[in-house]
Amino acid sequence: MLTSFLDVGQQVLVLFILIGVGALLTRLGLITEKGALTMTDVVLYAVTPCVIINAFQREYRPELLGGLLITLLCAFLVMGASVLIAELLYRKKDISRAVVLKFSLVFSNCGFMALPLQEAVLGKDGVFYGAAYIAVFNTFMWTYGLIAMSGKREWRSAVKAVVNPGIIGTVIGVLLFVFSIKLPTVILSPISFLAALNTPVPMLVIGYHLVHADLRRVLRDKGAYFAMAMRLIIIPLAAFGVMVLCGVDKTVVSSVVIAVASPVAAFTTMMASKYGRDTELSAGIVSASALFSLITLPLVVGLALTIS
Repeated sequence: MLTSFLDVGQQVLVLFILIGVGALLTRLGLITEKGALTMTDVVLYAVTPCVIINAFQREYRPELLGGLLITLLCAFLVMGASVLIAELLYRKKDISRAVVLKFSLVFSNCGFMALPLQEAVLGKDGVFYGAAYIAVFNTFMWTYGLIAMSGKREWRSAVKAVVNPGIIGTVIGVLLFVFSIKLPTVILSPISFLAALNTPVPMLVIGYHLVHADLRRVLRDKGAYFAMAMRLIIIPLAAFGVMVLCGVDKTVVSSVVIAVASPVAAFTTMMASKYGRDTELSAGIVSASALFSLITLPLVVGLALTIS
């Protein structure tokens, strides 16, 4: 386990060095709020789909397709259980705060933080299965997440659940994979170049949010501590235990655990800001969970790699 812990810890440390660069650039005034939002949009609408499509550019094998379907099922069950737990735990009168805590418990940074780590630790298979988790994540994000944050049941949320970059990229990637369609170099090369941005750019954005977060408030909030403990430790370990007992393939297990054990999704702050929720708390909990994950990610993922 020590070797697994050190390997994952080294990869997490690399990500945190990039986060530190983002924080430094923010302090120097080189990354502004507008710049961070723009980089976020670039990652969401261009980089993430390219990462997914690039991951699916591989030889078709039935066992890979089976693993993909199992990953989809595991992701759906994990996120469904997380929603149930969040709804049972947070029924406070302070809706603005409660919604942020719900969001923090349910949604991990499975794109920005998990994909680079999945690729580093598990290789192309990790990103392959990570893409399936992102598809489920996006579905929950634009249905449950949007309804929870906005307080409204909008038909547009159902459309966004299906028509969003993550799912579009997954559908295209799966079709290319199943029908063994290899993209020509003139198309695949730009996709690969954009996919390579998935590690540095999101980390710079997290560094920006870290600078502007009020960590002192989060560290005084017991509810925030509990939401982060659920997000970083309890839910990942529970998911890991169930998958191992069910005999799920070890690469699928490790990929899902990395996605689930990642810190609170950066979307939490973006959605809180858009719908007038507790933005200060959301920025703090996103940043604090990212810092705590420097310890929890190597421990949880190292355990998963060792036992599975």
